Amino acid sequence: MDYVALIGIAVGLSMDAFAVSIANGAVTRKVRPTFALKLAAAFGIFQAVMPMIGWLVGKAGESFISTVDHWIALFLLCFIGIQMLREAHKKDENGDGLQDDIPFKTLLTLAVATSIDALATGIILPSAVGAATLQLMLISVCIIGVITLVLCYIGVYIGKKFGDLFTSKAQIIGGLVLIAIGIKIFVEHMWCS
Repeated sequence: MDYVALIGIAVGLSMDAFAVSIANGAVTRKVRPTFALKLAAAFGIFQAVMPMIGWLVGKAGESFISTVDHWIALFLLCFIGIQMLREAHKKDENGDGLQDDIPFKTLLTLAVATSIDALATGIILPSAVGAATLQLMLISVCIIGVITLVLCYIGVYIGKKFGDLFTSKAQIIGGLVLIAIGIKIFVEHMWCS
């Protein structure tokens, strides 16, 4: 198995989740280790599960997945980004607009939206890293999940530091970042694949 390629794929797949972790850290009133771990674990689990599902679906579902994954990510991330912008507007009227925790439904939506590309990656992962057997695929997805978890955990704290510096605009920037990530995923799939 090509571990260098696998680590590169894992880091690449985790970048959207890392950026969303930064955005959530920036808009959280007080970041606790349990909050950071909950966010990081959700992203890590979905980044690990989606390639496994993609591998199991195999080539039969490849064309379908590649035709809808970018639309789903665009919709979900833009929806949550717009919600954050609305909350920032309410903040101007009702207080600081920071969150104490992330609702489960929002966390689940973010985890799915940032891991859609991992679903398609699961189809090509065996040829990219030499993980043709179930055992090697399990090792691969565990590595992807752990790398995502670690990067997202760190990202929450980076975001908190950023949010502390720019408290008044953190939620607006966080919402715009989510929308930008959704657009980036969409543009990459439409014109750069």
